[in-house]
Amino acid sequence: MQRYLPWIPPIFVTFVFVQSLFFKFSGSEETVIIFNTIADWMAGLPLLAAIAKPFGTYGGNVVGFTELVAAVLILVPRTRFYGALLGFGVISGAIFFHLFSPLGVVRVVDAAGNTDGGALFAMACGVWISCVITLVLESRGRSAEPVPLTA
Repeated sequence: MQRYLPWIPPIFVTFVFVQSLFFKFSGSEETVIIFNTIADWMAGLPLLAAIAKPFGTYGGNVVGFTELVAAVLILVPRTRFYGALLGFGVISGAIFFHLFSPLGVVRVVDAAGNTDGGALFAMACGVWISCVITLVLESRGRSAEPVPLTA
């Protein structure tokens, strides 16, 4: 059983990333709302205003592609560390936008104003934790000899 436990975090990350691809690549209403909300917020910030419009238009596809690459890398044992690192980076960005932009933790999912009750944020936190666990496990496995703390 212990042999299979390290597979749980990478499989969870892959599941969350892959199941969201349809929404990102199809331009679903939810994705449009998410990326336009963030783009509108970015437009009001001098350092980010120049990339706000492209982010709103193409952000879903770029993030979706990045998540797809991370999902593939994290499933392959030889590239698992890099997949977890890439996943950690992209999901850290998602959590940042949930916490520090008008997107919020409980976000609007449609034009009628319905919300997801925080489900997307909770999944993002689960992915973040799973990536950290995977990075720690892979880091331990990568170093055959412990690095001395003193010179």
